[in-house]
Amino acid sequence: MDSEALPRLLLVDDESSITDSLAPFLSRSGFEVRVAADGAQALDEVARWHPDIVVSDVVMPRVDGREVIRRLRAGGVTTPAILLTHVGESGERSAALEEGADDYLNKPFDPQELVARVRAVLRRVAAGAAPLVSSQVLRADGIRIDRPARRLWRDGAEVTLTPKAFQLLEYLMARPGEVHTRERLLSALWGFDFAAHTRAVDHRVAELRAALGDDATDPRYIETVPGAGYRFRAEVSRG
Repeated sequence: MDSEALPRLLLVDDESSITDSLAPFLSRSGFEVRVAADGAQALDEVARWHPDIVVSDVVMPRVDGREVIRRLRAGGVTTPAILLTHVGESGERSAALEEGADDYLNKPFDPQELVARVRAVLRRVAAGAAPLVSSQVLRADGIRIDRPARRLWRDGAEVTLTPKAFQLLEYLMARPGEVHTRERLLSALWGFDFAAHTRAVDHRVAELRAALGDDATDPRYIETVPGAGYRFRAEVSRG
């Protein structure tokens, strides 16, 4: 991307009522925007235009949002993507994150929140972290996770985690250095969109710390950011 050019954003949604209002807003927010009406058009636009980020609805005719992600990643395309879904579709949400989506946002959403998420993802890209989201194996300071096999090793010894703790670890490792609120983690990984369940996140973080030998007062891996949430602090690499 030319440093002087506006970031290219491809907006994909089959509802013109959304794109007709959202595309101009995104343009005013500092992005060069193109619109695709479904996943098939989106794949064509990615090949022709090479956007810096894709923002796509999940449920669409012809090719849905998850299939767009699958085809891009299968073709070696690491263009970051944020998927838009309806509240409660936690299964869709988790599956797409595992398949290589960078983030999720529930419909209806505040357009300013979308802009914030887009900028956060683009910052990761600029820092060279974008490929981590689609990498099958992640490493960080003595730990290694095999995402397709759902296995974790610490200093060469395999460690067993509950499925949700593993999912939380891979989510944090794929987005190192970024602070994630408990509410955001609940929404992305549990499918909850209200604060009453925030202790569920804390419990899984405690499980991870115990399994990784991580000291909450002097963490190597998962840092508590007071008043904000959690951050994976170790440097992460692929493979």
